[in-house]
Amino acid sequence: MLAAAALVGFAANSLLCRLALGPGLIDAASFTFVRLAAGASVLLALSARGAGRFVRGAGSWTSAFALFAYAAAFSYAYLRIGAGTGALLLFGAVQATMLAGGLRAGERLRRGGAFGLALALLGLVVLVRPGLAAPDALGAASMAAAGVAWGVYSLRGRTARAPSLVETAGNFARSVPLAVALSLPTFPSAHASTHGIALAVASGAIASGLGYTLWYAALPGLGAVRAAIVQLSVPVLTAAAASILLGEPVTLRLVVASLLILGGIALALGASWRKSAKTTASIDI
Repeated sequence: MLAAAALVGFAANSLLCRLALGPGLIDAASFTFVRLAAGASVLLALSARGAGRFVRGAGSWTSAFALFAYAAAFSYAYLRIGAGTGALLLFGAVQATMLAGGLRAGERLRRGGAFGLALALLGLVVLVRPGLAAPDALGAASMAAAGVAWGVYSLRGRTARAPSLVETAGNFARSVPLAVALSLPTFPSAHASTHGIALAVASGAIASGLGYTLWYAALPGLGAVRAAIVQLSVPVLTAAAASILLGEPVTLRLVVASLLILGGIALALGASWRKSAKTTASIDI
């Protein structure tokens, strides 16, 4: 139940961002700032309550920058692409970065893992290749960059000294001034309606803050490999919800790319990290 609620929260992030930025209810820089600030507020409150007090010095500026880069690129990407396509690109880039991190750390893909990785890469090519139904190139590149940044953030999370929730709260808090710096150059063109701000707060406080809290509570019962594999449902949930709530079309290209990317990643995860419990435990979307 905890994992299911967290996965819904992860999918909701894409929907809330697209709902706010698609019709121009708020600019991307302001959305990023409000989301990170709201997430930091909730996570700081929850981590302080759970630990008795917040751990001073939790988080790091390097991780905070990776978190900020993810959130900013995520926001700017959703100015140009749909929620379903964006979630699939994000998820593929995150998991590809995690796989690359494992390989760099000395892990080796088995034959099934290499085949799965090749399938996933083929799926990405199918999704972004030029054509009538291809996503906007700049939006797709921005979302891929967001996925790489979140993958780097997750890889760094494996070496954290504080508990996961406390560490995440510290990183969110450190990312807020970076979001302020992003807003300064764009301040003359900044705009935000009440509805847009509410969507950004919901993304940060509920989908991110509470979503990550539920995810960390669910992880001990899932195990690392199962935790990584159940996240395969996030792009599917997002695409289905985007079709129902946002009227986004579910194209044949998206379906084929989803099957290739998600199936390939499932093969790669199962073959590569069956023996390593720590490698995939910190993956979040």
